[in-house]
Amino acid sequence: MGAEETNVHECTKTDEHFGVCTELEDALKTFDAHRRRLFGIAYRMLSTVTDAEDVVQEAWIRWQNTDRTKVQEPIAFLTTIVTRLSINILQSPRVRRETYIGPWLPEPVNTEDDPALGAERAEALQYAILLTLEKLTPTERAAYILREAFDYPYPRIADVISSSPASARQLVSRARAHLSSARNSTVDPGAQRRLLEAFLTAAQKGDVRELESLFAADVVSYTDGNGVRQAARIPVIGRRRVAKFVSAFAHHFWTNKTIDWVEVNGQPAATLTQDGQVTTVVTVTPSSDGILQILWVMSPQKLRHATAVSA
Repeated sequence: MGAEETNVHECTKTDEHFGVCTELEDALKTFDAHRRRLFGIAYRMLSTVTDAEDVVQEAWIRWQNTDRTKVQEPIAFLTTIVTRLSINILQSPRVRRETYIGPWLPEPVNTEDDPALGAERAEALQYAILLTLEKLTPTERAAYILREAFDYPYPRIADVISSSPASARQLVSRARAHLSSARNSTVDPGAQRRLLEAFLTAAQKGDVRELESLFAADVVSYTDGNGVRQAARIPVIGRRRVAKFVSAFAHHFWTNKTIDWVEVNGQPAATLTQDGQVTTVVTVTPSSDGILQILWVMSPQKLRHATAVSA
C-alpha cells in the first residue's frame, strides 16, 4: 500500500469531518489518473526508478496540501511540480556520481505493458537516447522530454520551465541537435532482437571472429556494476578489444545462467538469471555498421524492475 493510500484509509477511520475525507479521496482519484504520466516524466529526467518514485510521492504530498479548487488543469499543475522537482535533483550535489564504481547506466525499466511509459510517444526511453540526455542541461532535458515524449506545445513548456516560448523552442532545438545520432541508431525492435540474439550466441561461444563481424569499428562495451564481482570498471572500446574482452569471460560468465527475453526501455533485452535471481540485463545499441554499444547492467540495485512493471 502506498503512502497516499494509507492517508486516505486513516482519514476515513478517524476524521469526523467526512467532507475532508471525500476531498482527499477525490484528490487521490485525480492523482492516480495521471500517475503513470508523472512517473514517465520523472523517470526520463532522472533515469532511475527510485528517484522517479520519490518525485511522484513528493508531488502527491504537494497536491494534498494545495487548494485544489484554484487548479483549473490538474495535469498541467502536477507536470510542473514533477518537472521542477526533477530539475532540482539534477542540479543538486546528490546526483553527482563521483563515488560510483565504474560506468553509470540508466536503470532498466520493464515497458512490456506500457511501451511508451505513460507518454504520448515512447521517445527518450531507449538507452542510446537516455545516455545522450545525460549530457544536456537539466532544463534542456526537461524541454526535450515534454516536447518529444509528451507532445507539449511550446507555451506550455515555457510555463513549466519558467521561460519564454521562444526560449523553450530553442532549448528543444539544441537538444535535438545533441540527440541526432542517438535517435538515428534506433531500429525496428525485431531487427534489434536478432542482432542481440546473434551477439549472445557468439558471446557464449567466445568466437572472436564472429563477434567482430557483429560490431561497428567504434563499438563500446559499458558495464554498470558499481563494484560487483565480474563487472568491468572501465568502458572497453573498439571492435577487436571488445571482441577479445567478451571472449575472455565466455567460459565462466555464462555457466549456470538462464537467458530470458524482456522488453526494457522500449527495446529488446536479455536477462541472465542464476539460482532464481536476475544477475544481469544486457542489450545492444544498433547502427548501420553493426552493434555500436553493448550495455550490461549488473548492479543489484538496478535490477529489481527488469522483470516486473514499475508502479
